[in-house]
Amino acid sequence: MTTQRRPHPAPLPGARPGRDPDRAIKRGPRRLSAEAVAATQRDRLFDGLVREVATKGYDNARVTDICHAAGVTRPAFYALFSGKEDAFLAAYRHGVAVLSQLMESAYREAGPTWSDAARAALRTLLEVLASVPAFARMALVEVDAAGPDARRERDALLGSFRRFFADAGPGPTADVDRDALVSTVVGGIHATVRSRVAQGRATELPQLLPVLTYAATAPFLGTDDAARATRLARPADGPGTTAPCAPAGEAATRS
Repeated sequence: MTTQRRPHPAPLPGARPGRDPDRAIKRGPRRLSAEAVAATQRDRLFDGLVREVATKGYDNARVTDICHAAGVTRPAFYALFSGKEDAFLAAYRHGVAVLSQLMESAYREAGPTWSDAARAALRTLLEVLASVPAFARMALVEVDAAGPDARRERDALLGSFRRFFADAGPGPTADVDRDALVSTVVGGIHATVRSRVAQGRATELPQLLPVLTYAATAPFLGTDDAARATRLARPADGPGTTAPCAPAGEAATRS
């Protein structure tokens, strides 16, 4: 029987330098189509934007800086985006889609036990963000400065994470509002991860796996089962997950 290979996810914005020589637009008789050129420029601008925003902050990252980091002209930028906020939202949505796909795959492949699946999704979240600290800062910290539309996108993302708790069970206490409980758990995980990234410690995110595993599972499984799930939450247990095309220098160190 032939095993189908899972499609390779698209690169996470910020995982490559915008001026990546491999994506230089070549001139000549075999030049790319206009659509292919636009797609390449868009990807390079995503990378340039993420790195500039992570380094300088959203407010201080100018379109000129983003274009320079991407090796793309201002006219080409404005042919693709109406402005910095539009480009930020596009890069954010693209990166979130990549991250969500990786988490969903990890969740499905971890096996039938919900605690194992939840731990696998959490591990992927932490390791992918650690492998591209620039995207982690842009998506978790600078999103607050990017305007109300960006904050709505962030809130929608947090709401989508509720799907990872669909199989968690009702929880040990029937009197607790389950929806409110899930929202509280997701919000707490987000706040903990965001705090670590805001401190400039994104590469340390995998170290949070045990505490976040316990926080995610204890309200639904009880303390004893959550403790058992947490004992399996070793960040360096097996091969890690890095963002597609993450440079080796940006990957989290693993033993």
